[in-house]
Amino acid sequence: MCGIVGYIGEKQAAAVIYECLGYLDYRGYDSAGIATVENEKLHLKKDAGRLHDIEKKMSISKLPGTMGMGHTRWATHGVPNMVNAHPHTDSKNEFCLVHNGVIENFRKLKEEVESAGITPVSDTDSELIVHVIQNEYSKCKNAEEAVRRTIAKLQGSFALVIMHISERKLFLARNGSPLVIGFGNGEMFCASDVPALLHHTKRFTYLEENDFAVLTKEGIRIENKGKQVERKPVEIKWTAEMARKEGYKHFTLKEINEQPEALRETCEQDLGGVVAFAKKFRRIHIVACGTSYHAGLTFKYLVQKHAKIPCEVTVASEYSYAEIVDKDELILAISQSGETADTLSAVRRAKGKGMKILALTNVVGSSLNREADMAFYTHAGPEISVVATKTFTSQVAALAMLAFGLSGEKKMEEEVRKAPEFVKKILEKQGEMEKLAEKLMGKEDFFFIGRALAYPTAMEGALKLKEITYLHAEAYPAGELKHGPLSLLEKGVPIIAVAPSGETASKMIGNIGECKARSATILALSDDDEVLAEADIPIKMPPVPEPLVPIVYVVPLQLLAYHLAVLMKLDPDKPRNLAKSVTVE
Repeated sequence: MCGIVGYIGEKQAAAVIYECLGYLDYRGYDSAGIATVENEKLHLKKDAGRLHDIEKKMSISKLPGTMGMGHTRWATHGVPNMVNAHPHTDSKNEFCLVHNGVIENFRKLKEEVESAGITPVSDTDSELIVHVIQNEYSKCKNAEEAVRRTIAKLQGSFALVIMHISERKLFLARNGSPLVIGFGNGEMFCASDVPALLHHTKRFTYLEENDFAVLTKEGIRIENKGKQVERKPVEIKWTAEMARKEGYKHFTLKEINEQPEALRETCEQDLGGVVAFAKKFRRIHIVACGTSYHAGLTFKYLVQKHAKIPCEVTVASEYSYAEIVDKDELILAISQSGETADTLSAVRRAKGKGMKILALTNVVGSSLNREADMAFYTHAGPEISVVATKTFTSQVAALAMLAFGLSGEKKMEEEVRKAPEFVKKILEKQGEMEKLAEKLMGKEDFFFIGRALAYPTAMEGALKLKEITYLHAEAYPAGELKHGPLSLLEKGVPIIAVAPSGETASKMIGNIGECKARSATILALSDDDEVLAEADIPIKMPPVPEPLVPIVYVVPLQLLAYHLAVLMKLDPDKPRNLAKSVTVE
């Protein structure tokens, strides 16, 4: 979840790093810092809080030197404060590092450090690494070798950037946490994510599992398990401007409005090769988290109904307990960033059992992309807001195209390609959803209900609301109400019914009646006049083909959550305690 930036060149490193860290705001953080080296002297400033506040207080962008590193931290070991903030140094101020990930054998490392007479000053696992490097350096007197020896001792996940005051190099290592290299002209960059560097370069290469690298201003040398390897840079088409708000008040609103264009990009791709690959398997098992999990549930409905292929969906963090081993079954892993730790863990476990992996992600060259036997993409462009909006709709569109490719229903594939126009029409309801948010101000409990494809849509709507308003929101299959949740209903509690016309409409009318009998306030999204007639607050939706229900019906729910958050004077782009890329388990 943390953000890393490293720089080596001829420019003032701290200014470059500060600017780049600002583009990683979306990852979420609670402290930040920058370290540079000039004339074999280390300069370091860090503190808890937001980057711009630390800059005002400490002028961290003014540190001298043309080589350095910066970090935005999301706490895993130790509370957010100045001492626990990164970068961390050894006791002699000769080595400095930043770290993303979690070191699992930190207790053993702490014993080693303390037995060498070194007392850590922070509560972090990260600081222990730099002290182990210091200890190894005292034995071998070679900075690169000391780093290499230390990395061999680490257990867990890590992306590391390390520097020594007498070396004009940055040492990098990656295991489980992402690290990308940016190629400049007489300068080199590294970062935890591409958007940090887009305004400096479009040429990138990605470190892979167990890579160790040495970065100089002329280029990079990469080793993997002791052997030197070559990784050619790839050209990224995103522009720095794509990551800016373009006049919108928040990235969340900008990205909601980008959905028609994102869907066009998704739907234009040819999935022929992916379909041919997936057809080899008799069963599909999806692993995903959060919004991607909800998208996976929509695929389950479609692929079982239309392609008659059995499908299961498991929250990625629970996959390891299921012990699913069947080489006739395909693992379909879904992750916006391609770096979600729980999803990657599930994938690696499945691969270890000999299973094949198909990946759906938004990031070419991501860890998930490289782990998979076959991959396809949403092509949704950068999503800066922590909450996923165009991620969900683009994932559902890509998965629907895959489902209908497997079923051979070309006509249904064409229906999916109509998604951009339907969403464009729904976006005209923004004023209506803002007024609805005003009506719902003061409510503290929300229940979302739906059936079939509308159920994962309701789940996604509830997730958006709770993420950015901090209000209680739950989603249920509508038929489950009588099995417990009805006891929670009382006068005025909002029930948000996702109820398109079709085979589920009549049963949804019955479920709405159950809620009305408990004096709940019914808000219904539907194109069915009978459903709308039962609602206290009807929201008229256009008739849409079945596979477009999740894509079209989720948009008003996204807008409702957004406008409620704004009315509550909350920042929808950066909800508390959450981060965009969940890179720790």
